[in-house]
Amino acid sequence: MSDLLIKNARFKDNKVQDILILNKVIAEIGNIGESQDVPSIDAKGYFVTAPFVDSHFHLDATLSYGIPRVNQSGTLLEGIKLWGELKPNLTADALKERARKLCKWAIARGTLAIRSHVDISDSSLLAVEAMLDIKNEFRPWLDLQLVAFPQDGLIRVGSKNNLNKALDMGVDVVGGIPHFERTMEEGTESIEYLCQLASKKGLKVDMHCDESDDPMSRHIETLTKETVRLGLQGRVAGSHLTSMHSMDNYYVSKLLPLMEEAEISVIANPLINITLQGRHDTYPKRRGLTRIPEQMLAGLNVAFGHDCVMDPWYPLGSQDMLDVAHMALHVAQMTGVTQMQECFNAVTENPAKILGLEGYGLKKGCKGDLVILQCMDDIEALRLRPARLYVIREGNILSSTQEVTCELDLSGNKSKTDFIFSKP
Repeated sequence: MSDLLIKNARFKDNKVQDILILNKVIAEIGNIGESQDVPSIDAKGYFVTAPFVDSHFHLDATLSYGIPRVNQSGTLLEGIKLWGELKPNLTADALKERARKLCKWAIARGTLAIRSHVDISDSSLLAVEAMLDIKNEFRPWLDLQLVAFPQDGLIRVGSKNNLNKALDMGVDVVGGIPHFERTMEEGTESIEYLCQLASKKGLKVDMHCDESDDPMSRHIETLTKETVRLGLQGRVAGSHLTSMHSMDNYYVSKLLPLMEEAEISVIANPLINITLQGRHDTYPKRRGLTRIPEQMLAGLNVAFGHDCVMDPWYPLGSQDMLDVAHMALHVAQMTGVTQMQECFNAVTENPAKILGLEGYGLKKGCKGDLVILQCMDDIEALRLRPARLYVIREGNILSSTQEVTCELDLSGNKSKTDFIFSKP
């Protein structure tokens, strides 16, 4: 069934309206009477949103925590070493089993689109084949976009053939990691090659770029130049960009307009960036995050990614994009009302633009994909990370959760609370 009537859903403007989904598409929004022919659910005045979108993830490594051992230092470099130790023992079945579990977590959390990087450094391309299988398996419920990612460096280990083969197999996006090449020059060479390849094949680019505390790691500058030179405007994303937290303000004042001219999108990964960056500092410590509010003010499209869930780099995580946005608004000091709303947009509509999701949104004619949260608005969603009462895909209910309430008994005075600040 792809028809559904949702009664009493609360929108961002605080209006409570009904949503009618017919033939997988939002057919009407407003005061809609009951229909005998369409099944219905009651949102009870709770907040409705378009699905969450994770614009940066590593599905091939997820849920591998502790295999073959735990990252004792919690550092980026030990994580990279661990991944190297893990890869020789990878099997397609194990990769797919972990990925399936993560995808189910994502759907239950209301995340219905993920852009996942997949390592192409191994000539067997085992992970690529496994993730393509998962993409096809979950296609009815989840938009999974794959990035060909030369994790060990494109030039450093000679991964050009592997990358081209992965793209020919059906991987969607060209990836790279220029700051991990042996020299700045090789990093530049890798960006030039990757952007030219994307231009030739008509693909998007998503570059792990300047994931470093080094203020001289300025590969975003080259990425911006190549984007304009090759006419890739609107098709390129720079992920991480943490070196910007170390750059001087004058240089950044020059860089941001160039990025805006190139229509570069920015993908920050708050949970990872604040734990893996700044490790070489004593005090004062860098926050480990790119300049999110400044980039938004400059007109750049900024999105947040989860990056990792229980893998060699990050021992925590539950694939909840509200956790990601909640951390971002604190670390980026974005506690103004509009700023908090922008953080919510950074896990919904902003990443949807990066992935190029068609029919995304809560308007007539959009796909019947939405999430009903046990809260009253987007800011309350960030505060509570509330229950996903319903997760709906093309009019079909994929996941449902009972309202969360706590029963108290204080010296015989019984009451209930749901932690919601205000109700209509």
